[in-house]
Amino acid sequence: MSIQIVTHIISMAADHWPAVADIYRQGIATGNATFATAPPASWEAWCAGKLNACSLVALVEQRADAGLRQRVAGWAALSPTSTRPIYAGVAEVSVYIAAAQQGQGVGDRLLAALIARSEAQGIWTLQAGIFPENHASLRLHAKHGFRQVGLRQRLGKMEYGPHASEWRDVLLLERRSQVAGR
Repeated sequence: MSIQIVTHIISMAADHWPAVADIYRQGIATGNATFATAPPASWEAWCAGKLNACSLVALVEQRADAGLRQRVAGWAALSPTSTRPIYAGVAEVSVYIAAAQQGQGVGDRLLAALIARSEAQGIWTLQAGIFPENHASLRLHAKHGFRQVGLRQRLGKMEYGPHASEWRDVLLLERRSQVAGR
């Protein structure tokens, strides 16, 4: 039996939602990914808060003698930062990788694809809010041209997990496109 893993990055669709929500829950459980306590309640609620043309999933295919199995290994999405038209080209990045796929380059491929997709959509600035303790995410974003522009001290108080009742700092990172917004 031979196993080959190939990752494909495609647009997120409604049938990906259960896996996307599960991966989001995995990130939430770490206590170092988000202030959110749960994923949105439905696919429709998810879509209402995202720039849907810039929502992607990484699919991992496992090929074995018994056949082919495909699953969502991670997701990346953009959220608008403001409803004001002047900020239409500014979006906030989210990247989440399934625990079993971390450290395998899935996040790298997702973020590269998300940047390309965002630029094709006219997004000129991407921003990310990352807990200082999330070293893997900080490295990933730095690799893709994000730079730290600020520290938001005691931005929010955690409601769950290993940091429950703690005020958390958030690093603000940004990436300016060399393609869009010129």
